[in-house]
Amino acid sequence: MEFLNKIELKGVVGRAEVNNINDSQVCNFAVVTEYSTIDKDRNSIIETTWFNVSAWAGRDSITDLYSIQKGAWVHVIGRQRARKYTAQNGEERTTMDVVAHTVKLLQREENQMQPQRD
Repeated sequence: MEFLNKIELKGVVGRAEVNNINDSQVCNFAVVTEYSTIDKDRNSIIETTWFNVSAWAGRDSITDLYSIQKGAWVHVIGRQRARKYTAQNGEERTTMDVVAHTVKLLQREENQMQPQRD
């Protein structure tokens, strides 16, 4: 049996920064997505989710890292990764990140996306 760890996101970049790590460039950015559903009273509910994404230079399908900027619409394909770290108070924590394999900037006409719906 084959294992599968794949995540695909379309959303808006909230923050972005390019850093150099061990002679490689990485862009760490956040992507916000929305999911729409209707509650029992027929009210529309929009669930907003933020994802932390890392995109490394040199990947086959990565857009120029410096073009990933706040407000840009992006399509990200990658894998989810659990990362452990120690907080300032000494507490061990785990966060889920996305390691991008593909990052594509979306054109203006593709920006007219609506929240995903049931």
